[in-house]
Amino acid sequence: MCFAERHGLLSDDARRQAQDLLRRLEAEGVGVLRLSWADQHGILRGKTVVAADAARALRDGIAMTTTMLLKDSSHRTAWPVFAADGAAMPEMRGAADFLLLPDPASFRVLPWAPHTAWMLCDAYFADGRPVPLSSRHQLRRALDRAAGLGFGLTTGIELEFHLFRLLDPKLAPEDAGQPGTPPAVALLTQGYNYLTESRYDALDPVLEVLRHAVEALDLPLRSMEVEYGPSQVEFTFDAQDAMASADTAILFRSAVKQVARRHGYHASFMCRPRIPNVMSSGWHLHQSLTEIATGRNAFAGQGGEPLSGTARHYLGGLLHHAQAAAAFSTPTINGYRRYRPLSLAPDRAVWGIDNRGVMVRALGRPGDRATRLENRVGEPAANPYLYAASQLHFGLDGIERARDPGPPADAPYETEAPPLPRSLGEALDALDRSETAREAFGEGVIDWYLRLKRAEIARFEAEVSEWEQREYFELF
Repeated sequence: MCFAERHGLLSDDARRQAQDLLRRLEAEGVGVLRLSWADQHGILRGKTVVAADAARALRDGIAMTTTMLLKDSSHRTAWPVFAADGAAMPEMRGAADFLLLPDPASFRVLPWAPHTAWMLCDAYFADGRPVPLSSRHQLRRALDRAAGLGFGLTTGIELEFHLFRLLDPKLAPEDAGQPGTPPAVALLTQGYNYLTESRYDALDPVLEVLRHAVEALDLPLRSMEVEYGPSQVEFTFDAQDAMASADTAILFRSAVKQVARRHGYHASFMCRPRIPNVMSSGWHLHQSLTEIATGRNAFAGQGGEPLSGTARHYLGGLLHHAQAAAAFSTPTINGYRRYRPLSLAPDRAVWGIDNRGVMVRALGRPGDRATRLENRVGEPAANPYLYAASQLHFGLDGIERARDPGPPADAPYETEAPPLPRSLGEALDALDRSETAREAFGEGVIDWYLRLKRAEIARFEAEVSEWEQREYFELF
């Protein structure tokens, strides 16, 4: 009996989908299958198998080294896995394997590489247990918790990022490293012409290439917009259930980077690149709860109120836990450059009605089935699964504890409210103290995440910055 059957990991629908995709591989002449898994940073990793081996991979999965779960953003392993008790979990000692099992529902043929099909995978140990450190599994757990309370989560994505012309990929041997030398790039627009048609037309050649790829992947693209800064754009997507929406974000980011590179461009989802005059990019996550029994939007207000009691309590949870949640919505050192007053980005835990200066923007009218909360705190480099899972856990805590969000803020940069963390270190300290997060994600998961991100901070603090060199080298 195969691994998937032995552990009951394939539903009847999944079996039918697996047979259908095997027929598609043959009918469409696909030669290879990329089996991809989203790591702790929301970066796709995986292996590529030839089409003839696809059936076996669907039945038995493929082996992946557990150190993939232990790497920081430079791809350095942050645990001494060959030491006694040197890994995050006993199953990871000695860089042991775990298994990636493809999700047949995620099958797509890549339009920019039609000889290639692509599938998302879930991570399991050899005994069939889900790997608890896998971010897709963590979102699934959060959704199960919501379902136990009678709710499903719907999310909508607005992702800002930068598009540059690639000048030099920096592929000389001396450019290799952990991490390597970033590529040299040039702007595609000068910027500061927000939503102007002429700026859009200047970007049209590359945006059309990206649009064709995204639509061919059946991702629910709604709009492409010229953002405020030089070479900055925003793509928005229709609302979906939270797992589908997170999968969309993962594939979109990977597709954009791959397609752009094939056409001589560089796409970056880094929040604030160190390039003169560029602006910070954000990720606005729209969210609402749906009553499973009725299909009704549980956030829609009644009797003249724009938000229901459920929505207000959920909002209260987001605000109450804003400092700890930032560790997931803004998981890079760079992302905290964005939290500035009077900048269309939040700097404190406040909410408002259709106000773009707040952390959480409430949208909708009484009885409006599109009523939702837009959290404007995230950065585009966030792991979609952990971002959504953390929002859901903290929002549900607000419902369970009937947390009051207080009145909306009309002057968000003047309202007295707890500040958002000023650094990743502050956010991690808040997460470390959060009993709600430890209960929701598990003690081991939170401790693993803290160690991983603190390893990045330690490397950052060990470097001498250009600012320090300019400030002190000649003066003293």
